[in-house]
This record gives sequence, structure tokens and C-alpha cells, in this order.
Amino acid sequence: MPRRQSGRHRKPEPLAAPEGAPALVLAVPGAPSPASRSLAEEVSSIARSELPGLDARIGYVDGDDAEFPSLEAVLAQAGAEQKERIGHDGPADQPAAVVVPLLAGPDSALLRRIRQAIMNSGSGADLTDVLGPHPLLAEALHVRLSEAGLARADRARLFTVATAADGIILATVGGEEAVQAAGITGMLLSARLAVPVLAAGLDEEGAIARTAEQLRGSGSQQLALAPYLIGPELADGLLGAAAAEAQCAAAETLGAYGAVGRLVLSNYAAAVGITLQQGAPVAR
Repeated sequence: MPRRQSGRHRKPEPLAAPEGAPALVLAVPGAPSPASRSLAEEVSSIARSELPGLDARIGYVDGDDAEFPSLEAVLAQAGAEQKERIGHDGPADQPAAVVVPLLAGPDSALLRRIRQAIMNSGSGADLTDVLGPHPLLAEALHVRLSEAGLARADRARLFTVATAADGIILATVGGEEAVQAAGITGMLLSARLAVPVLAAGLDEEGAIARTAEQLRGSGSQQLALAPYLIGPELADGLLGAAAAEAQCAAAETLGAYGAVGRLVLSNYAAAVGITLQQGAPVAR
């Protein structure tokens, strides 16, 4: 007769967002557009699929209308709903919302604007850290490079890619702090690809060309540009100009890669005190 499954081997109950949990508000940088909205909605959808019942919303740092609501307006609405829920005189044991910046690395100017929006909203929302550095972002960079034919998809497979790069420029924006943070993920990417990876700022004049020269000077012959960026924070034309400056091909931005959505959720869960199921990434 088949043995009955004992309690310790039963599947865990599906994790769901606690009732009344703060809203997750994704702070989207850059000029609002249908493309950035689609990307943000996909990232939010990934987070909701990992945590059913999650109240995920999108606020645009530069939004100003119903189509692209500003971060401040979205937070003010969350704050008003919380007051309505608990009563105007009732104490709130947690914030109305947790704001997660849709940024791979730090950008002090953007983060300052996000903090100001939180303050102006009067919501008392919490702000998490940016998404990186993180091993999952190194994985995402590897995938984007392989999709562009600039890296092997899997080092264990016994085949080569004729156009695979032997030196990677990890491009970011946000100043020196962003470049340093990108360098940490760059070391993880270098270990995955077994090629040198150097970080450089797209918004620093001449930095991409200098980094390309440094890589070529150390023996790399075929370079590739890997944007350490989600996408909305990247100004139009900047990536193409940088690739031309370095005289190399470029991969796509990280976009709505699955790891991006999971890291957004991980940062939110850490702020709220939710323990994610095994297999979900742990926030830094």
C-alpha cells in the first residue's frame, strides 16, 4: 500500500501578502513613456506573481498626469487610503507604502528627488535601497550579452560564439558612486564570463572611450558594452553614442528581466518584514 505523506514533507502553504500590508510603489525614473510604463507594469507583475495579494503601484519621478501619475500623487493616495482604513485618529503600525526605486545602482540626484516626493506626499512611506549590486544582476547582464551574441549563454556548454567579447565595458549613470557600485557587479560578471569587466559612466565625458582604451591596452581585442541600467533612466541616444565612441557592439538594457522583479519584491519584503519562500532572492 502507498505510504501516506507525513506532515514534514507536505508542500508549504502558498505565501501571500498579509492583509493591510503597505503598498509597493515602484519609483520609475526618466521621461514617462509607453515603453517605460510597459516595463514597469511587467516588473510589477513579476513581483505580484511571487507574492499574491501584493498591492503594487507605479509612480513616475517625472510624471504629472493621469496617464503617468507622479510618485508624489501615488504616495498621497496610498496615505489617504490608509487613513480611511484605520480611521483618522488611529495609529498606523506600518507605513502606507514602501517605495522601491527602479534603479540598478545608486544615483544621488534621482534618489534625492524620490525622497522629496515622499516628504511632499505626507504619506510617511519608507524608501528601500536600489536593486544592486547583486549576483542576480550579474546573471541578467550575462543573459543580455548572450542574447546579443556577445557572450556564451553557458560556460559549461562546449561551443563558442564567434562574436563573443573578450572585454566588457559595464556602462552606468549616476556619477562616481554608481560606477563604484557597478564595479562590484562587474566583478561577479567577470567571474561568470572569465573576461575582464570594467565599469564606466555614460554621463561622464570621455569615460567610455578611456575604458575601451584601457581594455584594449590590456589585451582585449573584441569589446562589448553592457548597460548596467534597467532602461527608463537611460536618455535616448546615449547608449548608441557610447557604443560608437568605444567602437563596439552593445547589449540591451536589463529591462524587465525576471531577476529585476524578484529583487524589487525582495527589497519590499525586507522593509515590511515578510519572509519570502526558499528560492526567492534575499535582499542585501
